[in-house]
Amino acid sequence: MRVHFIAIGGSAMHNLAIALHQKGYHVTGSDDAIFEPSKSRLSKYNLLPESTGWQATKITTNLDAVILGMHAKADNPELLKAQELGVAIYSYPEYLYEQSKLKSRVVIGGSHGKTTITSMILHVLHYHNKEVDYMVGAQLEGFETMVHLTEDNDFMVLEGDEYLSSPIDLRPKFHLYKPNIALLSGIAWDHINVFKTLVDYEEQFEIFINQITPGGILIYNEEDATVKRLVEASENQIRKIPYRTPEYTVKDGETLIETNEGSLPLEIFGAHNLSNLAGAKWICQNMAIDEDDFYEAIASFKGASKRLEKIAEATNAVAYKDFAHSPSKVLATTQAVKNQFPNRNLIACLELHTYSSLNAEFLKQYEGALNAADEAVVFYSPEALAIKQMKPISERQIKTAFQKTDLKVYTESKAFKDFLFAQKFDNKTLLLMSSGNYGGLDFDAVKELF
Repeated sequence: MRVHFIAIGGSAMHNLAIALHQKGYHVTGSDDAIFEPSKSRLSKYNLLPESTGWQATKITTNLDAVILGMHAKADNPELLKAQELGVAIYSYPEYLYEQSKLKSRVVIGGSHGKTTITSMILHVLHYHNKEVDYMVGAQLEGFETMVHLTEDNDFMVLEGDEYLSSPIDLRPKFHLYKPNIALLSGIAWDHINVFKTLVDYEEQFEIFINQITPGGILIYNEEDATVKRLVEASENQIRKIPYRTPEYTVKDGETLIETNEGSLPLEIFGAHNLSNLAGAKWICQNMAIDEDDFYEAIASFKGASKRLEKIAEATNAVAYKDFAHSPSKVLATTQAVKNQFPNRNLIACLELHTYSSLNAEFLKQYEGALNAADEAVVFYSPEALAIKQMKPISERQIKTAFQKTDLKVYTESKAFKDFLFAQKFDNKTLLLMSSGNYGGLDFDAVKELF
């Protein structure tokens, strides 16, 4: 099979390219810019394009497929050539379905928690040497790539993202997978640049539920009112299994979950993560991993990359980095860290970086999201607004939205860094939440503060 990637340098795209290469496919690709770690990883497998830019001459009728990334535009010259020649064109999720249509597909969906739940499932399966194909949105300890494809494995585990598939396919990615077993963790309005209303956003999850294979299984978080409503309203002929946050205690900075065999200490913490764990357990049980084996494996799970990732620790202080940026994630993560270390002052720093978080109207969704913090900080770059061609927002708008009177707001990276590096981390917890990097924050330098 000869496959060409348009925008091969993307986080997801380069992982799929490597997975197909490892499967024995002949893989080529193009991109107008490729950054680390994609660049080094593609180079390792001799998949790095010789030069950057788009070259229509790379597209010939000898190709079996062209895979189109979201980074490419609809007028991309390679795409136009593929359309002209009639070469089969797939989006990233479309091609994953092609690779898994003869397998049992396990799809993890939800506005939040899907990367962590998928990671938990893969950790448990890996621990018990159960081989599956997979696609997950984070680098996991013990796994070389974020995508793995074979001819022989019976299952494929897929993280089900609700964002769009490609520039010419505006369906949400998780609409293309047609799961046999699915999970829904929670629904909170996101991606407002695409889904203009909450009703429109929720409708995507209704479609997802109704696309589960008849006779299939849906595991869902019954503590999320929207998920519960949509699942119970669905007339799809599937088995519906609810889950909820298990009983747990926190003692001396350690979380213990209650099991039939007694209290089990965990590496992870936070009510939202324990809810994720409960969902992952049901998935694993439907993949022939019994409850005791699940707990044995999950005890060593340290979390997915950038999901409450511990980056520094001292005797009475600790720092975490988290991908949280949507209101529900920020609220859950901030509360989790404060509950884990209730006797330490929590400094919670949030970067507003996405289209949704920088939207003046959507900002209202953040009300109370940082209330668990003893000291709350918001950073955003006016330049990011300009690049995204969005209306300016003011410090006053942000403070009004969060409804936290002592909120600190920084719009210059230097001022934010000066604040951070002036802190004395004694009996304190630092939480850095962002899908960006605070205008170039050196996280290695942050570690030196502890």
